[in-house]
Amino acid sequence: MNFKHVKGENKGKIVLFALSTCGWCNKTRKLIEELGVGYDYVYVDLLEGADRDEAVEALKIWNSNLSFPTLVINDQECIVGFDQDKIMELIG
Repeated sequence: MNFKHVKGENKGKIVLFALSTCGWCNKTRKLIEELGVGYDYVYVDLLEGADRDEAVEALKIWNSNLSFPTLVINDQECIVGFDQDKIMELIG
């Protein structure tokens, strides 16, 4: 799976599963970047074949509905959808 890294303050392992065309996904990315936090993300809709299958399986662990955005923090917390207050609480 080909995650892209955005540099910023290290607040632990932050992973965003997103769609390239999703407005809520873009809002989530923008908020994390405004907070200056480093994170990894992947646009699941742009993946193909085995990479896409791997991303979907990883996403299912946290969000069986496979909805976007899904933000995973330190392999312990998961935020599904755009929840500014929760994002600010956990990584802000």
